[in-house]
Amino acid sequence: MRKCFFLFFLLTTLGWTIKADDQVSFKASAPQSVVMGEQFRLTFVVNAEGKDLRVQEMPDFEVLMGPSQSTSYSNSWINGKSSSQTTVSYTYILMPKKEGTFTIAPATIKVKNATYTSNGLTIKVLPPDKSGKSNAAANASSTTISNDDFFVRMIVSDRDVYEQEGFLVTFKLYAARPCTLNGAKFPEFEGFLAQEIDLPNKQWVQDRYKDRNYFTVDLRQVVLYPQRSGQLTIGKGTYDAVIRISTPQKARSIFDDFFDTYRDVNKELVSQPATINVKPLPSGKPASFSGAVGDFTMTADINTDHVKANEAVTIKVKISGNGNLKLVKNPEVAFPNDFDIYDSKVESDTKTTTAGVSGSKTIEYMAIPRYSGDFEIPAIQFSYFDTKSNTYKTLASNAFKLHVEKGEEGSSTAPAVSNFANKESVKYLGQDIRFLKTKGIHFINNRDDLFLGSFLYFMAYVVPLILFIVFFIVYRKQIKENSDLARVRTKKANKIAVKRLKNAGKLLQENKKEEFYEEVLRALWGYLSDKLNIPQAELTKDNVEVELSKYGVDETLTKEFMDILNTCEFARYAPSQGSEAMDKLYAQTVDAIGKMENTIKK
Repeated sequence: MRKCFFLFFLLTTLGWTIKADDQVSFKASAPQSVVMGEQFRLTFVVNAEGKDLRVQEMPDFEVLMGPSQSTSYSNSWINGKSSSQTTVSYTYILMPKKEGTFTIAPATIKVKNATYTSNGLTIKVLPPDKSGKSNAAANASSTTISNDDFFVRMIVSDRDVYEQEGFLVTFKLYAARPCTLNGAKFPEFEGFLAQEIDLPNKQWVQDRYKDRNYFTVDLRQVVLYPQRSGQLTIGKGTYDAVIRISTPQKARSIFDDFFDTYRDVNKELVSQPATINVKPLPSGKPASFSGAVGDFTMTADINTDHVKANEAVTIKVKISGNGNLKLVKNPEVAFPNDFDIYDSKVESDTKTTTAGVSGSKTIEYMAIPRYSGDFEIPAIQFSYFDTKSNTYKTLASNAFKLHVEKGEEGSSTAPAVSNFANKESVKYLGQDIRFLKTKGIHFINNRDDLFLGSFLYFMAYVVPLILFIVFFIVYRKQIKENSDLARVRTKKANKIAVKRLKNAGKLLQENKKEEFYEEVLRALWGYLSDKLNIPQAELTKDNVEVELSKYGVDETLTKEFMDILNTCEFARYAPSQGSEAMDKLYAQTVDAIGKMENTIKK
């Protein structure tokens, strides 16, 4: 029995050891910054039994002690599965020889027959304070709180930028000794689109500011993109700090000399406002420029160059780079007139770092050719403002040649009338009306039948004939109206706009601000596109004003439409409006569309 138990324990221990060796990690750790003249620890940790640790020379640091080795073991049993962890630490005590920023090269260690390499480290050596003591030691018994001991800085990377050019804003807490924050009210970024940077591990780091060393921690980092030119101000922020100070008291016994008493003091810290000079983008914008600012690349490809009529064609455009990628509008793809164009599909893969928003945006355009033949889709162009050279640059793809073969019988000859509201349903005419047979018809006159020649007999011919003529005229009129695509769009403009505004009303009730403004903006642009018979890709505020004046719309109503568009575009990227402003905007939009319907009669 003892042998069986010993064998089981040996196999279990061997299984733990093998499992622990499967994933070996070897890491180095040390403070990011130290003060000249102070000691610090450099530790190498490996999660297995290792040997032959090799640490490269560190000429910028004096090794006071090490390596001292310590080993820890841990066993666990979870859900019937056992696991074991062995951790070995090698610690050095170092002291810097001079001030500056220095690197510690990676070390190596052998675990069984494999060699593992640790990460390298960068350490900043700060000069000592003029008093010759560290902040922690100098302020350990301080009973006063100075504004120079605890404060928050709003650090702006660039105060002179172009419109839509991103810059970094960091809120950093400086403290003579570590403290805590009970609350923080950061400033509003009115006039900017803010992209947050994730700060998962906030740690105190020593840093130097105005010839003094502080404990610092980054409270928040954002990348801001100004949405308009001019002098834009980022307001002040307030932060509730809790600082522990010692309380002096008269010693009552010998033990009181060894123990200090402390109390927590609340102090409001304020970060000062900053003014940003936002320059307008220079003149000479290319025709394909739609507000992209940064550094980008573009690729475009088509899924096939040979299709049959009524089969889908997909063009995929990918825009990659760094800049205001989330605000980049989709490039225009000019499909032939005989193609039915569907809503594009957009996928974004971005990340926000201190360098800005980078990643890619992929747009898929789908269209269906209705007739056979050879077609050419012109080159796709995308323009952006390069902040490095301060010039406009245009990227262009190759033109796409497409050969469309004849599809199923009748599919390439029957005219198609599309539902221009959402392109979801397509209805074919030319196959649902059967022609009358005019030849080979013989009638037999049967005088013996009492029904023959009666009033009902004649009515049986007259009524279907009248009904046929009426329905024929109605169908002809309907076909004629459907063939006038501009008229179809104009008639359905108000209906589609009302439907989208109903969706906006639901979003308003749910207090979804960003979705609400997007839906109102989509309803307005779609209404103007259908009403003025101008594709949305070609719609601009300038040509909308010109077209409305041609239709006799007064300047007051035109200005009301422009104000609604400007309010939605700004609030979509920098939402700061309350529910009352949203209610007012919704009512104003409904009223403006109603006035437009009464003005333009087509």
